[in-house]
Amino acid sequence: MKMTSTLSALTLSLVGLYAFASNAQAQGTALDTVVQNGAKHVMSEYAVPGLVIAVSVNGKQHFYNFGVASKASKQPVTPDTLFEVGSVSKLFTATLATYAQAQGKLSLSDTVGKYEPELEGTPFGKVTLVHLATHTAGGFPLQVPDNVQNERQLMDYLKSWKPAYPMGTQRSYANPSIGMLGVIAAKSLNMPFTQAMEQQLFPELGLNSTYLTVPDSKMALYAQGYDKQDAPVRLNSGVLGNEAYGVKTSARDLIHFTELNLGQGETSPLLRKALTDTHTGYFRVGPMTQDLIWEQYPYPVELKSLLAGNSNKMAYENNDVIALNPPLAPQQAVWVNKTGSTGGFGAYTVFVPAEQKAIVILANKNYPNDARVKLAYEVLKALD
Repeated sequence: MKMTSTLSALTLSLVGLYAFASNAQAQGTALDTVVQNGAKHVMSEYAVPGLVIAVSVNGKQHFYNFGVASKASKQPVTPDTLFEVGSVSKLFTATLATYAQAQGKLSLSDTVGKYEPELEGTPFGKVTLVHLATHTAGGFPLQVPDNVQNERQLMDYLKSWKPAYPMGTQRSYANPSIGMLGVIAAKSLNMPFTQAMEQQLFPELGLNSTYLTVPDSKMALYAQGYDKQDAPVRLNSGVLGNEAYGVKTSARDLIHFTELNLGQGETSPLLRKALTDTHTGYFRVGPMTQDLIWEQYPYPVELKSLLAGNSNKMAYENNDVIALNPPLAPQQAVWVNKTGSTGGFGAYTVFVPAEQKAIVILANKNYPNDARVKLAYEVLKALD
């Protein structure tokens, strides 16, 4: 009788294991199909030479590689190919600021003037660091003006800057403000920005292939970007470029960074706090809540909300905001994302804490945000 019971239990266990394996295989097949079809559509529609998609579910990573890193060399894309990620760089800048804050080196409630005495008493000197990190400082152009070519000219520009509207009332997506947050964060740590990132933050995050300046030994991994006319192009960074859009990284490193933001992996308590603090919501703008550079939506989320939040209107126009007082503590049931582009590259990263899912999409061509959002949405939906 005992043997019969044991055999019955074993049979049930084997049946359950087989069912689990079958479901996992079916899910894997569905995911593979969605990724393959979605990637091929994007590459065909927008003439993208190379694309890599990294998917993480409960810490298990999947990499999908398509096309070439260079049309000249025909070198295939891999998870270790280096891509320019444009404004995804801002996530690292915000993390440097919260890391400095976690160490007691600065407070996001401080004003610019506390760290830049030359700007004390000017309108820009009165802007708080949290407003620099949420695009709500009072109105900056998207790019640093062309006539600002060095640090002295930058200071002169910031001294003469006048807000177009009261701080904290409008969101204007801008490189100058996040760029200055990076400068100030590094200054609080008593080192130049590039050194703070490459010698402190990136190693602390466990990023082995993430750079502001790609070393000669890694240039073979650096993908060739292509502009709208399919001409080869790479980033020529300007003033505050490293702080705002200068990072080059791999899908392997970026999915790891995104997993850290999910709460996975081993980090120091200070760095864990720094990462978590970037998920605090400060302003509502349309369907989106503005965190420290990260942008979040209540989950589950409709595709139309994501498209509105990642639209050209959000990127190129001023948008009314509603301040959250108190700020919204980091949430679990949210879709958190960030896009980034340079002249020859396009990037997108997403994570959903409640479901421990993440996706990174990197391409060596700048193609529309709508296409990135739709592809990520379909891929993550395939995981349900």
